[in-house]
Amino acid sequence: MKIVLSSLTLIIAAVALSQFGRPANHPAQTMNEDQFWQSIEDAWSKAGGFTELRAKLATIPSEQEPDQPLYAPLSKVIGHLHTCLRELPQADLLEYDRILERKLYDIDRSEIQKYTDGSDDGFLYARGFIVAMGRSYYEAVNHDPSKAIMNAECEDLCYLPHHIYRERFGEVPKSGISRESASNPAGWRE
Repeated sequence: MKIVLSSLTLIIAAVALSQFGRPANHPAQTMNEDQFWQSIEDAWSKAGGFTELRAKLATIPSEQEPDQPLYAPLSKVIGHLHTCLRELPQADLLEYDRILERKLYDIDRSEIQKYTDGSDDGFLYARGFIVAMGRSYYEAVNHDPSKAIMNAECEDLCYLPHHIYRERFGEVPKSGISRESASNPAGWRE
């Protein structure tokens, strides 16, 4: 009898985990950086992956365009992210926005802007592209700015969780940093 109850408990826990992402008695977990990057990878998977092409981005000269345009699948990626973010609870959505803002802020540097070109808005959108390509490309550019691609932009990602948060929950609390171009003083020392 004891074995049957234990098996039944395991089955109920497995069902709860598969349906809701965590066991019923497990406290909610806040969004973290690994989950942030995984959501981007998941969105790319739903849009067709393009894993090899995205991996190749870090190997081509910054002034050269990728072999295949990434804008068509990128719009699908943003669509999948939009759907995913609309399902997040308030705390997770806010943390997602904070992580995105920090990622954009950390690569807000003149040595990266030199390779992407563009105005203030253009550079923000270029940083959006860098984040949208996923963790590997982001880390490559963060480490070696010459890996950034000239004139590649993804405006839609830059404020996506911010806009969804505002639609669903009202005003977004201030974070203390800004994703806007030239707002990271450490990145613009001349």
